[in-house]
Amino acid sequence: METGGGPALQPLLCLTWVAAILPIAAAALPIPAAAGGRLLHQLLCAISSRGKTARASSASSSSKARFTVPQKFFLHFYVVGVVVTTTLLLAIWFYAYMKMTPLVPEPSSYSTIASHLVGSSSSFSLASFWSSRPREHKYRVWRTVFVLILMEIQVLRRLYETEHVFHYSPSARMHIMGYLLGLFYYVAAPLSLASSSLPEAIQYLRYQIAEFIVKGRARMPDLVIDPSHLLKPLLKLGWCQWIGAVIFIWGSLHQIRCHAILGSLREHKDSDEYVIPCGDWFSQVSCPHYLAELVIYLGMLIASGGSDISVWFLYLFVIANLSFAAVQTHKWYVQKFEDYPRSRYAIIPFVC
Repeated sequence: METGGGPALQPLLCLTWVAAILPIAAAALPIPAAAGGRLLHQLLCAISSRGKTARASSASSSSKARFTVPQKFFLHFYVVGVVVTTTLLLAIWFYAYMKMTPLVPEPSSYSTIASHLVGSSSSFSLASFWSSRPREHKYRVWRTVFVLILMEIQVLRRLYETEHVFHYSPSARMHIMGYLLGLFYYVAAPLSLASSSLPEAIQYLRYQIAEFIVKGRARMPDLVIDPSHLLKPLLKLGWCQWIGAVIFIWGSLHQIRCHAILGSLREHKDSDEYVIPCGDWFSQVSCPHYLAELVIYLGMLIASGGSDISVWFLYLFVIANLSFAAVQTHKWYVQKFEDYPRSRYAIIPFVC
């Protein structure tokens, strides 16, 4: 039985990531100026610029400055990320708890009353759908819960850091298109992580709501949640999930440290003065917080089991986007500081 929207969601997300990756890849290629290569590169540089790099690019053109918003609007990215990730996590975790516990096939206890709302012929197929889920499929749903928990930790931490660690200068700006793309990213990224299980979870919730409408609250069974059943399936997941979690934690710890270093560079919040950051991975690369982000999402990719194509495309976009932004930041550092360490790479040691 097909879960409504299931076949379409992952291809749509993959196409979205491809559409986002292609312009970045094209801008990185040596396309002749006559073919629009220079214009494309300048456009992407303007969109991806923020803070110090946005100030440098807008200084030469007052018209560009009109299409910017305060960099402190970064907070909006993580508010959206928390709302979307939390919603998906609760929906899929509830579905996993109700229909994917324990991690062995079991007879379905799902009521058929809601099924009759869409025709009696679907009653048997719906019961069969949830009762015949193989063990591997149940593991897949619980893996989705696990990965969404990691994403929830990430967006909550970034929300806290944006508010309490970074001190954005009043003149720090970012391009309006970069702002809109950031908002879009924090909707599409959690959806990509949840895409393998979301359609069936939505269908389950749909029929739960339909049953509630038919029966009414008085005739619905009481919902009793056993905390052990919420957590035990997560502890039974495979080695990929725990290796992914360790990599995620490793990247997160380095990103926390790098963000603390960046946040401490300006002692006075109203100052626009910049100094060369040092410490942690700054000894190897100019943007270690971006490198840590690559490590964080690599951990999520491994924790997902690597079977969802949309997660792969999400990771490819993260690599392309952060690498492009890191190269621009690295160029700014080299131009800004005469004594900038020439041994540093932009984002990946010994690569770029």
